[in-house]
Amino acid sequence: MKTAFLFPGQGAQFVEMGADIARSFEKAAEVFKQANDILGFDLTGICFEGPAEELNSTAISQPAIFTTSAAILEVMRAELPPDSFLADVTAGLSLGEYTALYAAGVLSFEDALVLVNKRGKAMQAAADANGGAMVSIIGLEEEQVRMLCADIIENSGGQSEQMFLEPVNFNCPGQIVVSGTKSACKSAKEMAVKVGAIKAVRLDVAGAFHTRLMAPAADALGEALSQSKIAEPSRTRIIANINAEYYQSSEEIARGLIKQLTSPILWQKCMERLIEDGVEDFYEIGPGRVLTSLMKRINRKAKVNNISSAQSLKEILPH
Repeated sequence: MKTAFLFPGQGAQFVEMGADIARSFEKAAEVFKQANDILGFDLTGICFEGPAEELNSTAISQPAIFTTSAAILEVMRAELPPDSFLADVTAGLSLGEYTALYAAGVLSFEDALVLVNKRGKAMQAAADANGGAMVSIIGLEEEQVRMLCADIIENSGGQSEQMFLEPVNFNCPGQIVVSGTKSACKSAKEMAVKVGAIKAVRLDVAGAFHTRLMAPAADALGEALSQSKIAEPSRTRIIANINAEYYQSSEEIARGLIKQLTSPILWQKCMERLIEDGVEDFYEIGPGRVLTSLMKRINRKAKVNNISSAQSLKEILPH
């Protein structure tokens, strides 16, 4: 039976995440302390106590989610027999791809955290400079979403050069996120239900992620990656968000991480590829249940073990 470890991305954060795990497992507390030392500020306090406004900012939520996921992973590594804790493949949704690379041994904890910290700050800066928004559309197929985006731009009243809107997160059947200028996203939220969507929800994010408005962030990330050590993929394979293919080299990983900032995330295709390739046992490792919920829409028969709390950890550890 092939096993995959899955790691959530931005949006999974919540105040108190990781607190029960750090209280229950010394190894998790050590990971949070190490993150504080690397970053030079009290990330642990923000994760455990908030305030929510600070935790939800792009610059903080990204290292916070990575650290919480890594803490859970390290408890599993410390407490489970080595031969029982093996992933054939890892995957992460957007930001979660960094945790996937760490779990596969391609990035060290420090290098991954430093990259995620720089990525979050660069994305926040690009959003502050360029604006933008994102809207999750529930209940439309891909072609319908693309037509909606095209109609909004076409009917923009001569403002089409200033407006753009495109689908960027293909999460599961009937759930696609569009990203673009604020005015275009406002129109998408208003018009989606009129053309058959069940609902459309404006996401609480800083800007138009995974579009050309993130180009400055991609440039900054490229510079940071040039100073990081990326090992060659070995036993554990890592599937890439941008094309649902497995990374073959460290150079390809660096290119993929840069391209990811301005390109769509093909999560549904990634999961379908893993199932097609024989993965039967999935573990979502990190805060929340987002990926577990998405998998139910992608393939209801897929077995997903959600490891997001001290209680769920204790349930899989030897007694």
